[in-house]
Formats: sequence, structure tokens, C-alpha cells
Amino acid sequence: MLLHIVARGKIGRSPEAELVARYLKRIQWPIRLTELPDRGGKTPDPAPQMRSVMLDETGTILSSTELAGLLASWRDDGVRETRFLIGAADGFDDAARADADLLLSFGRATWPHLMARALLAEQLYRATSILAGHPYHREG
Repeated sequence: MLLHIVARGKIGRSPEAELVARYLKRIQWPIRLTELPDRGGKTPDPAPQMRSVMLDETGTILSSTELAGLLASWRDDGVRETRFLIGAADGFDDAARADADLLLSFGRATWPHLMARALLAEQLYRATSILAGHPYHREG
């Protein structure tokens, strides 16, 4: 299953970009990162058998093992792509939120977009490591 991060804003050359790249390189699943301008730009067309996960401070807080379980379930159900959406500074409107399969939160704090991207990359690496039985994740 393809893990596809679609993020508003250009990360450029920065410490956050290096951190994101470090985690994305470690992920053994197919992974893609699409950057869009803060406004406008063409969102990639929806893929068949796709799930969308929108990062939103009002979303569900999942543990790393719960996220891994959800990804495994979708993969096993034949989902071909899970798309993770990171919005611009104003986030997403209600209509976009309603279309998402999951609103995911990394806590009730508001995170800068570059940090949210790094947190997502790390959690995707952690989730895929859990599913592979890799010792990176330590529960408890």
C-alpha cells in the first residue's frame, strides 16, 4: 500500500526537511511526498481504493500501535493508497473534513506545519516498523 503525504507549503532546505527525509528513507513501504503551494495547486487525483487521513487538531488521537493496526487493516482490505493530508495555516474547511476517512490529531496543541510533517513521517516509520516486527518501537 502506498503511503502518500500531500502537504501544503514548501519545506525547502531546513533541519525539518532533513528530519522528514531521514524517516521517509527508512520506510520500507512505497512512499510519496507531494508538496503544494499554500493556496491553489493541483491536488493529485484520487486513486482507486484510497483512504484519506487529514491531520487536524480536532481529530482522533491514536497511539502508534493503533495507527499501525489501522494501516494493516486497510492494507489487508485491499486499499492501494493511504493519503495523509496536511493543510495550510488555516487548516481544512468543514466540507473537506467531512470527506476524510479519518481526522488524525497529534494532540490538542497546534503544531507548525514543518513539525507536523516530521511527526507524521516518524509515526509512519514507527507504524510500518511495528508491522514488520522491527524493535524500533518500544511499548510502555
